[in-house]
Amino acid sequence: MPPIKTSTDSLTGLFPAEIAERIEAPLMRGRQLFQWLHKKRVFDIDAMTDMSKTDRARIGERHFLTALTPALRQESRKTGAQKALFELADGETIESVLLAQGSRITLCLSSQAGCALGCTFCATGQAGFRRDLSPAEITEQALRLLEGVEYSADSTPNIVYMGMGEPFHNYDAVMKSIHLLMHIEGLHIGARKITVSTAGDVAGILHFAEEPWQVRLSVSLHAADDDLRSRLVPLNRRYPLRELHDALKHYQEKRNRQITIEWVLMDDVNDSPAQAKALVTYLKGLDAAVNLIPWNAVPSLPYLPSPIHKRERFMEILGKAGIKATLRKERGDDIEAACGQLRNIRQD
Repeated sequence: MPPIKTSTDSLTGLFPAEIAERIEAPLMRGRQLFQWLHKKRVFDIDAMTDMSKTDRARIGERHFLTALTPALRQESRKTGAQKALFELADGETIESVLLAQGSRITLCLSSQAGCALGCTFCATGQAGFRRDLSPAEITEQALRLLEGVEYSADSTPNIVYMGMGEPFHNYDAVMKSIHLLMHIEGLHIGARKITVSTAGDVAGILHFAEEPWQVRLSVSLHAADDDLRSRLVPLNRRYPLRELHDALKHYQEKRNRQITIEWVLMDDVNDSPAQAKALVTYLKGLDAAVNLIPWNAVPSLPYLPSPIHKRERFMEILGKAGIKATLRKERGDDIEAACGQLRNIRQD
């Protein structure tokens, strides 16, 4: 009877030595397989021609190389942004995004199938939580998105854990996936090119502060008073803004890294001058840059994107206070760009 595939079986989630142990072969063979999967992004065992046919047949019969099956890929005709839907071994689906701007490539990865946080403006949150992803399922999103994509050694892709799920609620798998993506025999992504985004999980931030690397931290804030933030991001009821601020302060004392604040602008919700000034006050004592993001409309949700004049006014207030802020361009609104939207449409 052939083996039944599960999310923990795939070789894309293993380091070279782990692959060698799994396939019961010398380390050299584990390194070969790792390089084919990660550096060359080749997922067909028969194409791995530096191994004998006997070895390829044995590995192919007994082991699963991959964790994901590409289900759907859309590309924006306006911006070139690509959104991919992947099917997992148990039938669950997840989304990932590739953004390209000149030679700069950014990959947005999911850490969970669905999300338990229930943020009221997020398409993923409306579908609920299904399960955590394995290291293979997280890592392979990047490998699949980069199939056929050429880039130079000095312009490796940026990785952001800003897709479906709360990364710190799947901490160990996310950390292993980061190490896999950084591996010198694979994609070899620099730590400073990787960002983990949290909705404000204080326990995760404190844990992350102990990691001895320069991986970046981003916080999805969206409101600077507890009443509004608790309505938008229910996790705030567990970790209110004062507690979150203390955790971020601790993180910066430990790691000496600037934090990025993500703020999705929604019309007449959190785009007012009062909210901008509250954000200025909240960021005092922190080294933070703000990334303002136009809300991607989701038909089933009662929000509207902030109009351009309000976005610019919000950014102006931050700038006058000496806070570095960028306004992200709208990219991918023609490909169900809101996180979780493509998955929800596919399941309908």
